Amino acid sequence: MLPRDWGANVHSWLVMFAKAYPFLEELRLKRMTVSDQSMELLAKSFPHFRALSLSSCDGFTDDGLKAITTHCGNLTELDIQDSVTVDVGGGWLSCFPEDFSSLEILNFSSLNSEVSFEALEKLVSRCRSLRVLKVNESITLDQLQRLLVHAPLLTELGTGSFLQELTPQQYEDIESAFGNSKNLQVLSGLWDATSFYLPVLYGACSGLTFLNLSDAVLQSGELAKLLAHCPNLRRLWVIDSVEDKGLEAVGSSCPLLEELRVFPVDPYDLDHRHGVSEMGFLAVSRGCRKLRYVLYFCRRMTNAAVVTIVQNCPDFTHFRLCIMNPRQPDYLTNEPMDEAFGAVAKTCTKLRRLSVSGLLTDTTFEYIALLSGLKKYEMMRSLWMSACNLTMKGCRLLAREMPRLNVEVIKDEGSDEIQADKVYVYRSVAGPRQDAPPVVLTL
Repeated sequence: MLPRDWGANVHSWLVMFAKAYPFLEELRLKRMTVSDQSMELLAKSFPHFRALSLSSCDGFTDDGLKAITTHCGNLTELDIQDSVTVDVGGGWLSCFPEDFSSLEILNFSSLNSEVSFEALEKLVSRCRSLRVLKVNESITLDQLQRLLVHAPLLTELGTGSFLQELTPQQYEDIESAFGNSKNLQVLSGLWDATSFYLPVLYGACSGLTFLNLSDAVLQSGELAKLLAHCPNLRRLWVIDSVEDKGLEAVGSSCPLLEELRVFPVDPYDLDHRHGVSEMGFLAVSRGCRKLRYVLYFCRRMTNAAVVTIVQNCPDFTHFRLCIMNPRQPDYLTNEPMDEAFGAVAKTCTKLRRLSVSGLLTDTTFEYIALLSGLKKYEMMRSLWMSACNLTMKGCRLLAREMPRLNVEVIKDEGSDEIQADKVYVYRSVAGPRQDAPPVVLTL
């Protein structure tokens, strides 16, 4: 999850917090290493602690979670999102005290181990204020139905696996449970969902504003039928198995959409012939004119398509395009993608985050500066460039022209002294990092 020696271990921070801020109530961490020792220190040092959110973190096991659930009697939030864990069993869930009932947010969707459903059901039935529940793949549809009966006021739900043979009565029960979940606004999970089981969701779809299908490998037809029941979507995450035809359905069914993320089924399969292309992106831009945020993984793109996309959706604040074939040019003209990203910088005046890949040259830096002015770099929160064709000379020039920005080059093993493999440019009032590992060269 994190590069070796990245300098993101939270423990020294917690030691200082325990001395300076003993009344700490909430801690939200992203991409940090959190050990069991840190979890225990957190659980025992802050008597009023009530909310822990770990996003894309690593380093802890079942013992760390047991410390939190055993000692944090005022806990209202335990949110473990996209975190890499080792040796995490389901025992932590049974460590909540028998009279514990304060939980409002529980998310363990990224934990791979089985949990005690008996302990989970008792916990959910006690926590009457529970509004967010995201379970992992070990929870079946039948078990999910029982949880929904105990928690009818949920606003966010992450389901378990849909890979279960249901009797007609079980199918009717789970369909009824979703139909009674009138407050649902966010839906995720749906592992192994198929066209046979997706209709059980329809009764809960009209109020959805965020549909996260990043764990559901759906085909275009399945997505189209589901989206027809989701008229109020603002955010949508999908897998590229939906292909361009599925994105056409997004463009025709989701006029209010503000955020779209398209992830690859397998980012390491270089022979993958399907997925999405510029055609799907164009279809979305024509139908979803309110789009503000995009993360788009594809294997081909053109300069002309990107120019048209940002003309259709000029209010982008976050534009993240990942062309998965390293140094891939415009596949129609064989030209670098410099013009495309220059157009993004020029047209999208509210841009805060730009992540680019494909065949790019140092000209990209010039395009952004010439078309939008050097201040454009300071207006953006960050610029990430990878698998491009940038040089150290271009990066050094940017660092010299913009001394208030941190310009970091992350070198790959065996790379030469001329090429810049990955470049991260960001604003920081703290100045250059003092704890960067050797692979990071700060200019």
